Amino acid sequence: MLSKQKTLTLGMQHVLAMYAGAVIVPLIIGDALNLTPAQIAYLIAADLFTSGIATLLQVIGTRYTGIKLPVVLGCTFTAVGPIIAIASSSNLATAYGAIIISGIFVVLAAPLFGKLLRFFPTVVQGSVVTIIGLSLIPVAMNNAAGGAGSADFGNPRNLLLALGTLAVILLINRLFSGFVRAISVLLGLAAGTLVAYVMGMVSFENVATASWVNIVQPFYFGVPEFNIIAIATMIIVNIISMAESTGVYFALGKVTETQVTKQDVVKGLRGEGVAIFLGGIFNAFPYTAFSQNVGLVSLTGIKSRHAMIGAGGILVILGLLPKLAALTTIIPNPVLGGAMIAMFGMVVASGINILSRVDLRQNENLLIAACSIAVGLGSAAVPAMFDQLPDMLKMLMQNGIVTGSLTAVLLNILLLHTKKDNGQVTAATPAVSEG
Repeated sequence: MLSKQKTLTLGMQHVLAMYAGAVIVPLIIGDALNLTPAQIAYLIAADLFTSGIATLLQVIGTRYTGIKLPVVLGCTFTAVGPIIAIASSSNLATAYGAIIISGIFVVLAAPLFGKLLRFFPTVVQGSVVTIIGLSLIPVAMNNAAGGAGSADFGNPRNLLLALGTLAVILLINRLFSGFVRAISVLLGLAAGTLVAYVMGMVSFENVATASWVNIVQPFYFGVPEFNIIAIATMIIVNIISMAESTGVYFALGKVTETQVTKQDVVKGLRGEGVAIFLGGIFNAFPYTAFSQNVGLVSLTGIKSRHAMIGAGGILVILGLLPKLAALTTIIPNPVLGGAMIAMFGMVVASGINILSRVDLRQNENLLIAACSIAVGLGSAAVPAMFDQLPDMLKMLMQNGIVTGSLTAVLLNILLLHTKKDNGQVTAATPAVSEG
């Protein structure tokens, strides 16, 4: 069992790994809806607080909810466009009403989703995990270059800073063992930020202007309102998130050498449904399992849930103490990018490792892996190819994880299940226990 100091240190490492993804959603939505600085500050605080509560519920678990794996929950990017669209055409209260109902839907639909897991044999799992990692690589590279849309994107100093951060992480993993190796990403981020400060790339303005205390309150933006179209939209968003999270559960199961059963997935999805419901109550966001933290678990080798409990507690505190939360935003994008290269690359490597257990000499398995990875990566790399589709369908098809996963599942049914039905031998042994 980890000591309290190690638990908090490892927890902070996980918080820093997911922090940029967590705060960017309220910043984008707040800016798009022309919210005041005070309202945006509340969105960030509510998001961090609810993310922490959701993570604790998922990691600690109960008899009926929680995957009980080392997972961090954060707001899903899939919801950004729909929330902006709903709030722009009506108001935020309508968006939060839709989030509340969609959370209830996820809780009720989780058992049905669990029954579909027989369509996720090892070849599908390996393909999905690989797609998750590949879809995250552009995020890492954009950050390494300075952040998408930044004025100094691609500046050599950004690239050198990212490379230096990555080099520190690699050196620590090469030269040290035990706890020091386990916090290599945290040490790399600290070293990179220190160098960036010397280079004049670190600003403490957000820390100075942030308030000390913020109390998250239910229905900050008003009593929720309910609209059928808005509710249907958010349900679709969360069905996508359920598919993504299932892939993350499989990836974590492989990394932690834990057999993920059908009931585990159902309890995990129920936990996310509760988290989404809380997101609507506290005027935060829909929540999903963050795949970037899978790479960190794989890289550090720390598979204990206690580290995630520490991360959940830290997120709750950051949500209540905005000045501390602002302190974590001083890490420059290139520094984050350098660390992300190692973490997200480990997710890809985990997927390849899973696929190595599959007989790819069998043409059907080879086609499932090849086509699903190609479709998933293609959707993420060229999302504009779906711009002429209806908005609902476009939102679905532009998500590389979803398109790749659907391709893998459908090809598995078409190529392997139909082959089995015809009495032919197949190697598609389900990797998910019915326990």
